Formats: sequence, C-alpha cells, structure tokens
Amino acid sequence: MSAPAPSMFSPDARAMAEKLGLKLGRANLEEFADTLQALATVDRSIIAVTSDSRGSGKLAPFGKALPRQLIEVGIAEQNLVGITAGLSACGKKAFGVSPSCFLTARSLEQIKNDLCYSDVPGVLVGISAGVSYGALGSTHHSLHDFAALRAISNITIIAPADNAETREAVRFAAVAAHPVFLRFGKAAMYDVSPACARFEAGRAVTLRDGHDVAFLVNGETVAHALLAAASLAETGIAARVVSIHTVKPLDISTVLAAGRDCRVVITVEEHMVHGGLGDAVACALLTAGIKTVFRSVGIPDEDTVTGSQSDIFRHYGISMEGLAATARELINGRASGG
Repeated sequence: MSAPAPSMFSPDARAMAEKLGLKLGRANLEEFADTLQALATVDRSIIAVTSDSRGSGKLAPFGKALPRQLIEVGIAEQNLVGITAGLSACGKKAFGVSPSCFLTARSLEQIKNDLCYSDVPGVLVGISAGVSYGALGSTHHSLHDFAALRAISNITIIAPADNAETREAVRFAAVAAHPVFLRFGKAAMYDVSPACARFEAGRAVTLRDGHDVAFLVNGETVAHALLAAASLAETGIAARVVSIHTVKPLDISTVLAAGRDCRVVITVEEHMVHGGLGDAVACALLTAGIKTVFRSVGIPDEDTVTGSQSDIFRHYGISMEGLAATARELINGRASGG
C-alpha cells in the first residue's frame, strides 16, 4: 500500500481554514465522475469515452452501472477525440476523458479540427491536470493546456475551484451547444463557493473583497489564495479573491474592475506562466489602458522540481504563505516607489 500524498496545506493553512469555517471536500475529479453518472442515468444520450483511464478518471462505477454508455478506446488519445466529436455530431453528448497532459498535446489537431472547427458540442475532460502526477515529473505534467487551447477558436475552457463549481461546470457542459474543455486535479479541495453563488460560464465569482491586492485565480490554487487573503487581513492588508473558473471566455469586466480598484493584481494558476490565465489577464488590463503592479504566479519556464503536488506548489509559492509573501513584497515595493 502506498503512503498517502502529503497534504496540500501546511498546518498553519489548515488552522486558517478552520478559523474561516472552510470544510475540506473531496477531489474535483471524484465530484465530476459522480455528477456525470447522475446525469447519464437520466439522459441515456450521455456517453463517456476513455483512453484506458476509467480508473484514474473515477469512472469505474459509471462503467459498471451504465456499461452501454462507456466506450474504452485504449491508449489512443487522438482516436478518443475523434470518437467524442463523431458521437457528438450524431446527437449524443460525449465526454472524452483522458489525462490532460496527453489529451491536449497528442490530440491537438483533432481538438482543433474534429471538435472546434466542426463545432460539435463534445466535451473534453482533462484529468490529473497541472502537476497532479507529482513525482512522475515534467512528462506527465499538464502545464500547457490553457495556452494551447486558448489559441484555438470556439472552445470554452473551465477549471473549477471546488466541488460546487465542479458540479455546475459538468451540468453546464452537458447542455452546452459548443465544445467545452473541463480541467480537474486529484487533490481534495476546501469548499470555497458561497452558498448563494450562481455558476455561469464566463462569469467569475468574487469570494472575498478588498482593495489592496487582487488574487485572480482558478482551479486548485483558489483555496490557497483565499487562505492567503485571510492571513494578509491579520496584518491590515485587504485582499480581493476572484475565482476565474472560466479561462476562456474571460470575464473581462471583473478583471478590469480588479485592475482599477486594487493597488496590486496577482494571478495564480497551476500552469506555466506563459499562455495561461496570467497572460490573458495582463492582455486585458493593458488593452484597456490599466497600468498596475502585476505578478503572474505559476510554474516558470523550466522543468519542474521533482516532488509531490504539494511540494511543487510550495516550491513555486503557490501556498498560503507563498502568496501572502508575494503580495506583501509587491505592496511594499509600490509603497516605496519600486
């Protein structure tokens, strides 16, 4: 039996989460699988297509309960996208489920042509995204998927923050009229969504308000930013935290409001710093003529360090402590004229 993965959160971060009343949910990937099975039980046009990934995609119960609604193509990601697109063109609602690193690299041409150019309402689900594979290293990390897919027209890109956003994102994708990409990691995440929050693709959710610094974040980095904001509040720094679950189309109005209202803007993502959320936000701010102190936190232009997902997050400052330190550095630099 393998040892459990290290916690994504330090003891101080867990203490802060308890102080905020946050509850630790389960991995978004598990929430995805259960939500998809519930939808497919009612709607028999929903088909899951996997590339030898029903286990890693948590779809074994789906296959057992609905064997005629799961297609296994083996380790053949290009075929997976083609079959997902073909089924979707024939009136089915197909979800192609595969590790994001392989799905968006090996199959980019099929995504561009079979799915997006052909404008069929298929759904691609990138599992074990970001650095979820931990010590398996750079060959298995998916740090390019936002960048690659943002460059392709006609696809909605969603990276939910928690279980609630995941459920709503899957429900949205199941009825979407155009291609959708959903991105999920493997770590258990704190439930951060307000009970009153309404999910809408392309519309960000403000989890905490503030005017000193804005954290614009998505996916599994959101909880870390929320905890960093609470930590900063104890030293008199008011931080805004916005879950930008939809990378494309970007919620431009919310991004611009953060740039106008806050002294510092920090984007955080489990992705290379090139081509993802950070670049999208920076482009939106500059295009609108908003000049502010800005930092993109993610994985730099290098092969990642070896370690667990939590080790990699902490190494690159994607943690309560690291993000709070970055915010203080930028605020102090601005105050001193730097």
